[in-house]
Amino acid sequence: MNLFDKAVGVFNPEKALKMVGAREKLKLFNQNQKIMNKGYGEHGASTRKKSLRGWFASLGGVKNDIYNYREKLVARSRDLYMGAPLANGALNTMKMNAVGSGLKLKSSIDSDIIDLSENEIEVLETKIEKEFNLWSNSKIDQTGLLNFYEIQDLVFLTTLLNGECFIHLNYFETPENPYSLKLSIIEPDRVNTPSNKMSDTSIVQGVQLDKNGRVNGYYIQEHNPNDEIRGMNQYKYVKMYGNENQLNIIHLTTAERPGQVRGVPILAPVMESLKQLDRYTNAELTSAIISSMFTIFIESADIPQTNPGDLSNVGQKDAIANEESGTLELSSGAIVSLNKGEKATSVNPARPNAQFDPFMTAIIRQIGSSLGIPYELMIMHFTSSYSASRAALLEAWKTFRKKREWFAKNFCQLIYEEWLREAVLLGRIEIKDFENDILIRKAYSNAIWSGTSQGQLDPIKEVNAAILRINAGLSTRSRETIELNGGDFEQNIKILAKEQKIANEKGVILDGTIYTEPPNDEPEE
Repeated sequence: MNLFDKAVGVFNPEKALKMVGAREKLKLFNQNQKIMNKGYGEHGASTRKKSLRGWFASLGGVKNDIYNYREKLVARSRDLYMGAPLANGALNTMKMNAVGSGLKLKSSIDSDIIDLSENEIEVLETKIEKEFNLWSNSKIDQTGLLNFYEIQDLVFLTTLLNGECFIHLNYFETPENPYSLKLSIIEPDRVNTPSNKMSDTSIVQGVQLDKNGRVNGYYIQEHNPNDEIRGMNQYKYVKMYGNENQLNIIHLTTAERPGQVRGVPILAPVMESLKQLDRYTNAELTSAIISSMFTIFIESADIPQTNPGDLSNVGQKDAIANEESGTLELSSGAIVSLNKGEKATSVNPARPNAQFDPFMTAIIRQIGSSLGIPYELMIMHFTSSYSASRAALLEAWKTFRKKREWFAKNFCQLIYEEWLREAVLLGRIEIKDFENDILIRKAYSNAIWSGTSQGQLDPIKEVNAAILRINAGLSTRSRETIELNGGDFEQNIKILAKEQKIANEKGVILDGTIYTEPPNDEPEE
């Protein structure tokens, strides 16, 4: 209040108060004028637009935005997978295409680093693949129930469902193969911060960080804390790397925020839509069932009302029975007798709902957009043209290939490197300087991981396209074989040669050209 306001206040306090209020409003208006029509203030950050007034968003770090709600997200993700067909189908579609029956090893030793002839490298690669098949086809999980390819299926689904999966590498001997490496799959529920270490800021959600902020190890409970447990549920600390630099544990997850060390389920952004859609589907299904029931109601004649008498001695069992006898239940072809004065009123449920399918389609497309799965694959139904269906598959396989490459690099390859190390230490595979030089170790460990192929809508068109790419030098036979059917070109050639030999011995002429050597245009020396 300035001097003039004070002077007015002496003679007319009410007037002075109004003047002060008006001046404050003018000051606020001038401040708003300075920021109006600038940048995002009139768009996404506007506080004046009616369309944005109900949108309350606040800034938060990884802890406030993710860690505080991670367990709730995981619980709801599992519930959707167990009870919502669309959620279950989406995750299984992603798993089936990205991993399929399991990613297979193709040893690919880096010949630029390793001083071996092509023949020596080929022999060693074959030896490595056979030894790896011996291990991977055995029951190598902790429980002795799953082989390596079945473990891939479980690990990938666990990662999608929970946002992360932990794999503990153990070593103990079993009679079915000479290798000790075993894999223990750990659900994220078991990785937590011990109660006596809650004040330690270097432990985040059960993950121990070193002074540089790198993951050093994990605190793992002996049992799942969400199950019934007898006795104490002890914690075990597992370091990322052992004393001999061997990998002890793999934490398979992806981060969406800097500094994030625990994962979020892939369904997190679409949980509300999936749940609401599931409820809507169930409501429509119930309505359709009710509308399909044809029931006849018979109104009885006028019956004199009798005195019910004293009901104080009626037992609870009889009372409940009488109460239930007044309940009408619809069923197919039912005939129901009504009491005196009761009338049956027919209600038309207008089912099936003509707008059900268009509405479902629109929402499923939004969900598919978030997950990277086109609508056609979300519902496993192709009704569009070849070009449209082909485009949908190509877009979907961008997602599947990315998931496959990530999974191969962060799980399959890491496991393979630890297995190869054990194979060398056991003397089953002889590699010089494998333990002494990390570059040599990586060169010998180089591999290609292939899985289920994309499949073809029109095999003739797509095989012809593959032939054109090979002839133009844009692709190789090995790559096209993997892309078309997930096969192995070299193995195909060996089998074809064997088949040709058998046919020649039996005097059978096979239809078609098996293999034609490309012409050599270079002059002979």
